[in-house]
Amino acid sequence: MSDFLKNNILFGGDYNPDQWDDEVLKQDIESFKRAGINLVTLPVFSWTKLEPSENVYTFEWLDHILDRLEAAELHYFLATPTGAQPAWLSTRFPEVLPVDIAGRKRMHGTRVNFCVNSEKYRERAAALAGKLAERYSERKGLAGWHVANEYGTFCYCENCQRKFRLWLKNRYGSLEELNKRWNTAFWNRTLTSFEEITPPTELNDDCFLNPALQLSYQRFMTDSTAQCFENEAKILKEATPGLPVFTNIAGNIKVLDQNRMLTVMDIVGWDNYPAPDDPPSLTAMYHDIMRGLKDGSSYYVMEQSPNQQNWQPYNKIKRPGEVRSIAFQGLAHGSDSVLFFQMRQSAAGQEKFHGAVISHSGRTDTRIFREISELGAELKKLGGSITGAKTRCEAGIIMDWSNWWALENNSGPTVDMDYIKELHRYYRALYSNNIQVDFLKTTSDLAGYKVIFVPLLYMLPADTAERLTRFTENGGTLVATYMSGRADEDDRFVYGTCPGLLREVLGLWVEETDALFPDEKNGICITEGFRREGGFNKDYSSDFLCERIHPESARILGVYKDDFYKGEPCFTVNDFGKGRAYYIATRPEPAFLDALVKLLMKDCRLNVPFAVKGAVEVTVRENNNNKTFFVICQDPEGGLIDLGAGSLTDRLTEKSLSGSISLRFRDVLVLEKNQPKI
Repeated sequence: MSDFLKNNILFGGDYNPDQWDDEVLKQDIESFKRAGINLVTLPVFSWTKLEPSENVYTFEWLDHILDRLEAAELHYFLATPTGAQPAWLSTRFPEVLPVDIAGRKRMHGTRVNFCVNSEKYRERAAALAGKLAERYSERKGLAGWHVANEYGTFCYCENCQRKFRLWLKNRYGSLEELNKRWNTAFWNRTLTSFEEITPPTELNDDCFLNPALQLSYQRFMTDSTAQCFENEAKILKEATPGLPVFTNIAGNIKVLDQNRMLTVMDIVGWDNYPAPDDPPSLTAMYHDIMRGLKDGSSYYVMEQSPNQQNWQPYNKIKRPGEVRSIAFQGLAHGSDSVLFFQMRQSAAGQEKFHGAVISHSGRTDTRIFREISELGAELKKLGGSITGAKTRCEAGIIMDWSNWWALENNSGPTVDMDYIKELHRYYRALYSNNIQVDFLKTTSDLAGYKVIFVPLLYMLPADTAERLTRFTENGGTLVATYMSGRADEDDRFVYGTCPGLLREVLGLWVEETDALFPDEKNGICITEGFRREGGFNKDYSSDFLCERIHPESARILGVYKDDFYKGEPCFTVNDFGKGRAYYIATRPEPAFLDALVKLLMKDCRLNVPFAVKGAVEVTVRENNNNKTFFVICQDPEGGLIDLGAGSLTDRLTEKSLSGSISLRFRDVLVLEKNQPKI
C-alpha cells in the first residue's frame, strides 16, 4: 500500500470531466483544493472515448486530465470503464448483450448491460485494462484501480447455459449426485443428462418453482462475475502489485455473494446510499457487513451522495450536518474514505438531478460546498491516525448469502420473508446499546467472541454447526432463532428433527411452524422466575412466525400468550458445557430484544466504552497503541455522554473533555487517549 493511502483519509469521489471543457476542469481542480479533496475516481464510464473503435485508442485527453490533477497534487483511483461497453461492441458482437430472465435478448443501452460470461466482452475488457496498465502504472498520482462498476447483471443466454452445465458437473461430479442433492424425484424433475439442464427463467417458471436450481444459478452467476472481475484485475495487479484493485459494491448487496466476490479483491469498496427515512442503525449494519467481508479489515465507502439522490421515490436534500454525520458514521465503523458520487453535477442524462459537491451553478458559496469544505478540514486533522484501524468486537452475527437466497427463494412458510430486515432486528438491539458487532461468515473462527447471534440460520453447514457447538461448549453464549438448522447447503431439508445439527446444543426440537398474517399478533409471557432472574419486567408481543417447540434439556423462559398453543414454550435457554444457548421461537418486539441484550451485557460482561442517554452512537477503532472513539448524536432531541473522570482530546476541536457532555442532534466527537505501552 502506498504512503498516500496509509497516511490519509480518502476524500473526494467520482469525477467525469470529459463532460466539460478545459476551463471547467481548471475551475473544478481549484474548487477541489479549496474543499480539501485529495482523490477522485475516473474515468468510470468513458470506454468509447478511450476506444472509439476496436483496437483504436485515444488516451491523450485522459493524459491531459491526469497531468492537471497531478500538478495540483491530487491522487486518483483509475477506473477501467468496462461497466458500460461501447455501442460499437454491442452492435458488432451482439453476443456481449445479456438475455434476461424473461428470455429476451437485451438491446444496447444502460450500464452493466453485458453478459459476464461473454468471451468477446472479456477479451475487449482485458485489452483495455492492459492498455491502461501499460500507460499509467508508473504515474505518481495513481492510488489504485477501480474495475468496472456495480456488478450484478444476471444473464440466461446459451453461452451461460453451457457454462452453467460445466459448473454443475464440476460441483457435483456426477448426475446421480446432482439428482440426489436436488431431490429431483419430486415433480418428476429427474435428469438423465447434463444437457437437459436449463437456467431458471420465466420460460420454465423455475425462477420461482425450483429452489435448488435457483440457488445453484445464483452461486454460478457469482462465480462468473468474480471471474469477469479477475479477467481485468490480474492484469492490473501484475502491473502494480503494491496498489489495491477492487470494484464498488452496489447498494443491492443481495444479488451477488459478496463474501465470494471479495476473495478476488484487495479491499472492500461500497456505495452507501441510505434512504431519508432509514434509521441510523440500518446504515451502521451495512457498514459492519462491509467490514466483515474482509474479516474486520478497513474498507472504502466509494460512493455516497453529498446531497439528494435522483433515483429514490422521494429525493430529499440533505439536512444541515447530515452529510457530515453520515461520513463520520462510515469512519466510525471501519471505512478509510469519504468518497462521493459525484464531484460535479452532470450536465444531462439520467443522473442530472443527483447531488454533487459542485452543483450546476458551479459556485463554491453553496451550503453543500461549504459543508464539504468544513468536512475536508476535519478529515485533514485526523490524517492517517485511523487508516487501517481495527474494530475489536465481543459480539458477532453470522450472515450468509446462500442462506439469504435460500430463505427467500422458498415457497413458504411466509411471503414476508426478508432476511436483511430480520438481521436488522437483532443488530438494532445491539447497536442501541453500543455493543459493536462483527458480521461473520459460516466459516469464521469464533474464538474470542463472547456472544454469537445466528438469526434465521436456515441453511446450516455441518462444519458451522460443529463450530457453534464447540463455541458454546467452551463458554460462549449462542442466540438462535426461528427458522434455524432446517436445510443443508443444497437446500435439502435435514431429516430427523429441526433444528438439525443444533438440536443438542439448543436442547429442543421443533414440531411445526405457524405463519401469522401481517396484522396478527401473539405474545411471549415471561416465566415468573425469569422475570426476577433476567430483568425481563413484562410480557411482550410477537408476530411473523411461531414455532411449536419441545424442550429436551432446555429451560423454559417464556411461553406463548395466545392461540391453541397458548402456554407452550417459545423462549428457552440450554446450559451446554461451560456456555449456554438461547432459542427464540417467534419474532419478538424490539423491547424484548433490548431486554435480552441488556441481560447478555451483564452475564457476558460485554464492554461499552461510555454511558449515554438518548440515541448516541459510540464506536471504537484501534490502531497500534491508540484507541479512537467516535461519538455521533443520532437523537433529534439531543443526548448525553459520560466520559468519566479521565481526560480525552476531541481531535476535531483539540479540546480536552471529561465528565458529562451534552450533545445536539448530529454532533460528532472524535476522541483519543493513549493506551499504556506494553
